[in-house]
Amino acid sequence: METVTKRLYEALFLVDSGEAAADWQGINDHVKKVLERNEAEILSMRKWDERPLAYEIKGKKRGTYILVYFNAPCVKLTAIERDAQLSERIMRVLILRGDHITPEDMVKDTPATLAEKGQVVSAPVEKVADEVIAEEEDDEIPDINAKLD
Repeated sequence: METVTKRLYEALFLVDSGEAAADWQGINDHVKKVLERNEAEILSMRKWDERPLAYEIKGKKRGTYILVYFNAPCVKLTAIERDAQLSERIMRVLILRGDHITPEDMVKDTPATLAEKGQVVSAPVEKVADEVIAEEEDDEIPDINAKLD
């Protein structure tokens, strides 16, 4: 008899924002069904964020991301990805091994939960870029040639 090793995985499911807003419970149940059909044990599942897409996928310009942490046999990953690709409700899926993930990481606030709490999700890109440039200007660059003499 073979022993099956289950590993921790982190998955990001992309679904249509309109469908997620209209039937959030149905979308969640569908993602759970895809995972549980393939012997996955769901540890955490929640909305990550709703964002505009870089390019249209299946004619959609916005998507909602669902972050899922689960344990599953590694031989079942292909089946999970195949079921997600065949699904009419799931637009994309990304699954990564989560050996580095701690239980604290699994309960950290997502951009969606931060927005619900009224907290700022992130600084605008221009502001961050200006701060990086300012820090680089403040740093002294050592003169390598001075040490060679």
